[in-house]
Amino acid sequence: MAVYTKVSAEEIDRFLSRFDVGTLVSAKGIAEGVENSNYLLETTQGKFILTLYEKRVDPADLPFFIALLDHLARAGCLVPPMIADREGTKIQQLCGRSACLITFLPGVSVSHPTPDQARATGRALGDMHRALENFVPERRNSMDHEGWRALADQCGPAQLDDIAPGLAEAIAQELDHLDQYWPDDLPRSAIHADLFPDNVLMLEDRVTGLIDFYFSCTDIRAYDLAVTHAAWCFSDDGTEFYAPISRALLEGYGSAFPLSEAERRALPLLARGAALRFLLTRAYDWINTPADAMVTRKDPQAFLNRLQHYQNHEDIFTA
Repeated sequence: MAVYTKVSAEEIDRFLSRFDVGTLVSAKGIAEGVENSNYLLETTQGKFILTLYEKRVDPADLPFFIALLDHLARAGCLVPPMIADREGTKIQQLCGRSACLITFLPGVSVSHPTPDQARATGRALGDMHRALENFVPERRNSMDHEGWRALADQCGPAQLDDIAPGLAEAIAQELDHLDQYWPDDLPRSAIHADLFPDNVLMLEDRVTGLIDFYFSCTDIRAYDLAVTHAAWCFSDDGTEFYAPISRALLEGYGSAFPLSEAERRALPLLARGAALRFLLTRAYDWINTPADAMVTRKDPQAFLNRLQHYQNHEDIFTA
């Protein structure tokens, strides 16, 4: 469920009157996603996405996201820039929320990616990173390595162990390991930081769009590849590792933007960090989401399984 703020057809029609995009034909809430309220709009001039930003998106961050998408679109990357109204304004207000009208991109998200689809996604991520080499604005990663221990403390040891016996100690040990070895000398840039399969639009084996940049930030560039690897290369529950998907994703990325030797060596550690990051945020949501909330909680165990695989198979990035 991803429509937290309900907007009437009349309100949407009035909203669209600020833009040169035609008049409203239909509006449908989009169920995918968990961060914001999204509507697919069809007007007399085409299709658009209306997004209302909910509590996890700070309106102060929207100028960074807009600048990032505009930069990538100018560079030819397949991203959905936000649309300005007749006065040149992109950040609007609707139903008490900051809101933007966003370019619609065709394609669907795949639930069981093939190696060819993973290769295309890796290439698109590499193209994005190359385009961002000269992108100047910065935004701190609110889910970065420095914040993971605080997030674990907010979950609480007893609550973590309710999710899985011994989880609190496993997290504490991994935090100690990452604190000791986390790299501080790798190239940094703007990154997507959340490139799961549902944030990639595809038509057959072709990427048609990278979407949902609301975790984008400035961090270690290769960490973005590690996040994507953790998201794409395992079964949903994290118990199965898909080596062909892994090889294809890495090959695709390298064909667009080759890793340095230092980045290649760091990937196993960065992947452990990526797995821990999503383990912690899922655990926090699992603990703090009310039972009657209209949001499906995501199982933290799926990323504990990924973390354990990375801990025990550091050679998967060279296999």
